[in-house]
Amino acid sequence: MKEAMYYIKKDKKVQCFLCPRHCVIPENQIGFCGTRQNQNGKLISLVYGRASGLQIDPIEKKPLYHFLPGSAVLSFGTVGCNFVCSHCQNWTTSQAKPEKWHSYSITPEEIVEKSKEEGCESIAYTYNEPTMFYEYMLETAKIAKKNKIKNIMVSNGFIEQKPLIELCKYLDAVNIDLKSIDNNFYQKISGAWIEPVLETLKTINQKKPWLEVTNLLIPKLNDKPQQINKLIEWIKKNLGKEVPLHFSAFFPAYKLNDMPSTDAATLMTARKTAIKQGLKYVYLGNIATTNEENTHCPKCKKRIIQRVGYNIITNEIKKGKCLHCGYKIAGVW
Repeated sequence: MKEAMYYIKKDKKVQCFLCPRHCVIPENQIGFCGTRQNQNGKLISLVYGRASGLQIDPIEKKPLYHFLPGSAVLSFGTVGCNFVCSHCQNWTTSQAKPEKWHSYSITPEEIVEKSKEEGCESIAYTYNEPTMFYEYMLETAKIAKKNKIKNIMVSNGFIEQKPLIELCKYLDAVNIDLKSIDNNFYQKISGAWIEPVLETLKTINQKKPWLEVTNLLIPKLNDKPQQINKLIEWIKKNLGKEVPLHFSAFFPAYKLNDMPSTDAATLMTARKTAIKQGLKYVYLGNIATTNEENTHCPKCKKRIIQRVGYNIITNEIKKGKCLHCGYKIAGVW
């Protein structure tokens, strides 16, 4: 346990300002996320130094397709979330409470040392929402940066600007799950609201950690053509045409266990629409494809990275440029 950052005292209560919920927490009580408790007037992180999962992943699994392709990343998370998504595929950890979940102690120093031992070029803060273990993530990221190991956050983007800007000093890459462009979806399905997520995306894009965006398409909830068009337009206008967009397939899970999986045709159409509207790098995920997970040069149209699942088969980018025509490919290579 560790004293949390970004809170104020209000008599015997405390108010947390880490995420937009701004929970006011009475003494001995826990905030909405389940990971921060008022202990005698101090806000305490209940998950600091307590990992629920730690494993080596391919960078493509995050998903990050334009950041050190083919490299290994040490991924870890804790428990808890500031969303209550009905479709969460990691609900056993995201909706778990620290006292009811088996975890093990590992310090930020040990995580960095583990990544060095395993030859990982980066550390990913993932599995559950990383904002829930903000102090743990921040301290690990600082140590990693000193050891020339890169830092990656996979997040729902529901975080206040001040802690986000501080974190961006140490982040090298981020994937934000933009669940929909419709605030009604956020309210109904995730129990949250969209505006802070959009502000997070704009801030990350401005502060320059490498950014990629994932949109999980759920049948009848956020897969209508007008919803997809609006999302693409927002990305193009606010983030630019070179931010990679991943359309991902939904599979029945948690409280939406009776929903159908995303149809392949819906994903294909979404990708074609995004490319037609000018986005340069658009991918499909959670579905077997023959071409839609490959990277093509926007200028000469040749395939420059061939992927099969999470494996890189060929990489024809040299010094950040297309090997065929010399066009600069956005990313960290």
